[in-house]
Formats: sequence, structure tokens, C-alpha cells
Amino acid sequence: MGFFDYSYSIRDRIFQDFKTTLYMLIVSAIFTGIFGLIIGVMMVVTDRGRILENKAIYNFLDKTTNIFRSIPFIILVALIAPITRAIVKTRIGPTAAIVPLVFSAVPFFARQVEQALASVENGKIEAALAMGNSPFEIITSVYLREGVGSLIRVSSITLISLLGLTAMAGLVGGGGIGDLAISMGYQRYKDDVVVVSVVLILIIVFIIQEVANYLIKKTDH
Repeated sequence: MGFFDYSYSIRDRIFQDFKTTLYMLIVSAIFTGIFGLIIGVMMVVTDRGRILENKAIYNFLDKTTNIFRSIPFIILVALIAPITRAIVKTRIGPTAAIVPLVFSAVPFFARQVEQALASVENGKIEAALAMGNSPFEIITSVYLREGVGSLIRVSSITLISLLGLTAMAGLVGGGGIGDLAISMGYQRYKDDVVVVSVVLILIIVFIIQEVANYLIKKTDH
């Protein structure tokens, strides 16, 4: 028998779990990108000395972000289970796993966005203010435009982190590569399944990194 015989015998299951992981990753990434970008931008512009300085809003977002970032993912899954059920009508499965994935990743991405946009030169923001640009125009034409390279970098970091969380989601009924590695590999002493699972995860990571590097080169100016 070859080392990968068992993996080959369950190839349909492997392919299905690979698709499940991609589904959780892509959908959660979309929602994380939307909400994380909005929160990150709001934290930048409402911070002290910024164009929409607002201490109350900034402190609320800052503290909420820190709280959710400090909660381990497995505990977060249990904590927001009622919210998950209210949104998707179930607590288990890949679609249900997307809810805690988003709740866990949004604070992380928002903080990354804040740091990326805070590095934009103040001189460019002051120049835009002097030209009479509105706060919205400054956000879109200065913050986001000048920070696009940094945003791509932090987006790739967040995607890879999300990928790791999807593996943990398998432990709570989410399915995917993480569930495959544990239930079909580790628990059944099938090392080949674990190896295949790791290779599939590494392929996704490699693609994310290569796409990010390509986009950074294209947008570098």
C-alpha cells in the first residue's frame, strides 16, 4: 500500500472539504473586509487631531475592538451562538461558522486598517483640507488612495489569519480542511490525510501571498 492510498480513497471527501474551506474563507473575507474597513477608517478619522475628531466614538470603537480581539475563537463561537442562530437559523455547519469568523476577524482587520491609514502623511491630508475637500473626499482620495499598498498587505495577513480560523471552525461543526485533518486524519491515525490537509492549506496561503505581492507591485507609486 502506498502512503497516500487512504487519502485517494476519500478524495471526494477531501475535495468537498476543500470547497467548504474556500466557501467559509471567501464569504467571511467579504464581510470582514466591508465591516473592518469601515470601522478602521472611523477609528482613524475620529482619533485625536484627525479630520472628524470624536473622543466618544473613538473610545467606543477602540475598546470594543480590543475586547473582541482578546476573546479566543472557540469561546467566541459559544458566546455568540444565539446571534449565529438568529442570523442563519442554525449553530452548526459552514454557514453558521461564518458568523463567529467575521466577529473574530473584523476587530483584527479594523486595527490593521487603522494602523495602515494612520501612516499616511499628515501633509497630504492638510493639503486636501486647504483645498476645501470634504471629509469623505479626504477619506477616499487621500487615506484610501495613499494607503492602498498597506491595505493590501494587511488584507493578506487577515486572509491568512481567517484561513487558520476556518481550520478551528471545523472543530465546532463547520467542516472544511480543519475537520478533515482531525476527524479523518489525526483521530484515525491516517497521517497521509494530515499531510494532504496541510498541503492544501499551504497552497491557499501561497496563492494569497502571491496575489497580494502582485497587487502591491501594481499599485506601488
